[in-house]
Amino acid sequence: MSVSSESALPAPVAVVTGAGSGLGRVMSHALLAEGFRVALLGRTPRSLEETAAAAPGSVLVLPADVSSASDVEAAFTSVADAWGRVDLLVNNAGVFGPSGDIDEVSVDDWRRTVETNLLGSFLCARLAFATMKKQTPQGGRILNIGSVSAQAPRPGSSAYTVTKHAITGLTKSLSLDGRRYGIACGQIDIGNAETAMTRDSMQAARQADDSVRAEPLFDPEHVGRLVRYIATLPLDVNAQFVTLMATTMPLVGRG
Repeated sequence: MSVSSESALPAPVAVVTGAGSGLGRVMSHALLAEGFRVALLGRTPRSLEETAAAAPGSVLVLPADVSSASDVEAAFTSVADAWGRVDLLVNNAGVFGPSGDIDEVSVDDWRRTVETNLLGSFLCARLAFATMKKQTPQGGRILNIGSVSAQAPRPGSSAYTVTKHAITGLTKSLSLDGRRYGIACGQIDIGNAETAMTRDSMQAARQADDSVRAEPLFDPEHVGRLVRYIATLPLDVNAQFVTLMATTMPLVGRG
């Protein structure tokens, strides 16, 4: 949906998960700058308030754990009550999870990673999809934030890698099922955007040959620019899979 200040239509509505920091904050600010009304979902109220305060626009601050079905349902009910529709869901909330060989990973740590990265994306997509089906005008866009680990794993990252591969399957399924309802679904695989999560870990990143070396990072504002572009595409156009990465990161030679 294209956003124009001259349009008579109300501003479109976006829901962004993991909006309290990092890429979630950057993407939320980019959408606000484009004129979206943005619902900010995340586990930490103070961080969400900081995201809301740092950019002008119409926002809802909705503390929620995306792995909780009741939290997600309450958040989407609040969006419906306030704005009546959902035009865009950005499924961004995620954690790196445990590191180590699979026999060194605890069941509880694996489960927490899956519940945040995969179950959370499912729960949010499920309610966004239902809303987009029944609203008038019908349709919307779901944008899943993947990772280059959806294409090639890092050593010792089984939980994270499995969830990001699964997100690719979710993207494909949503794309197919959404066609009849005007619901587009795409995925951005991101490699080494500089955030608090990556800044330290990429200074000594374990490589496929077991060496350890620093990897290049890129400004996360480029992620915001890409999301802003995709969000304004008409619904008959889809960015199905996009990889945004530091040019010289070793993705192509990984393995």
